[in-house]
Amino acid sequence: MSTLRHEQVLIRTGARSGLPVIVAVHSTTLGQAVGGCRLWHYADWRDGLADALRLSAAMTAKCAVAGLANGGGKTVVAVPQGVELDAALRRAVLDDVADTIAALDGAYATGPDVGTTPEDMAVIGERTPHVFCKPAQHGGSGDSSPATALGTLAALRAVHRRLHGSRTLAGTRLSVVGLGSVGLRLARLLADEGAELLVSDIDTTKRAASDELGATWVSPEQALTADVDILVPAALGGVLTEEVVPRLRCAAIAGPANNQLSTEAAGDLLHRRGIVWVPDYVASAGGVVNALTIELHKGTPDEARERVEAIEHTVADLLAAAGHRHVTPAQAATELAQRRLSGAE
Repeated sequence: MSTLRHEQVLIRTGARSGLPVIVAVHSTTLGQAVGGCRLWHYADWRDGLADALRLSAAMTAKCAVAGLANGGGKTVVAVPQGVELDAALRRAVLDDVADTIAALDGAYATGPDVGTTPEDMAVIGERTPHVFCKPAQHGGSGDSSPATALGTLAALRAVHRRLHGSRTLAGTRLSVVGLGSVGLRLARLLADEGAELLVSDIDTTKRAASDELGATWVSPEQALTADVDILVPAALGGVLTEEVVPRLRCAAIAGPANNQLSTEAAGDLLHRRGIVWVPDYVASAGGVVNALTIELHKGTPDEARERVEAIEHTVADLLAAAGHRHVTPAQAATELAQRRLSGAE
């Protein structure tokens, strides 16, 4: 049996819903643990527990690298296969989640994740203050997409400086794969910078946006292997596979899509090919940085924006450290997180 490295794990059968509610608190070394609330179907509730343990540990690293005074946690509600959540059951689940979080006496706060929304956070917030990413009309920070896009832009500036000695993206050729809420906002920011854009999405109705941006529309498959300076994954995860990486024609990869690497081996292959890859949890941190700064740390919007834009310096430092020590940026990020957690920084 592997060692449990979490500070505490609370598992309850919801008093109202009858469903398993799991809250994993990985670390409060740097401050209150934070992490999303996942409402998802599982064949076995213990699969939900495994998700909570894994994702809470990843959140500790994300906060540490971003320089946030927070640790990692996660909520998972393990919905059995075949159980449909009608409005009444969904409300019961959210109330059960709120009570479970309240029982931790402020050790952990939650936000939206797979299966939950900012509106759900407002419901949870009726019973506990330990929640973030509520809608603006409920006193929250609102839509996280603008801050996520801004943070990714900051990361791309650092990458460009590493490649070409300048943070200016004008004339840089980038391929944006995915024009969802974050991807489209990011593409607009890049167009405003004067970048030369290729854009793609599985939804062909998004093609009209390419004309608005002055971009070239290509298929997602073409976008992945296009001859560009920087590839920007902004849709589904797992796109960087051991089959795709050998066909890449970019110098670097940085984007807001989660879980971009299909396997660790794909990351090693990128390193061997000399393609710079910024860990997705670093490039995409703007949304959580913004929400936590405003809602949990009571900072101003200007302070939140400054912290989001500081992702440029975080990425620049990681790339410099990786180059100096001849390791991947992912390894450099892991080492940085460990140093911050041990109090070395």
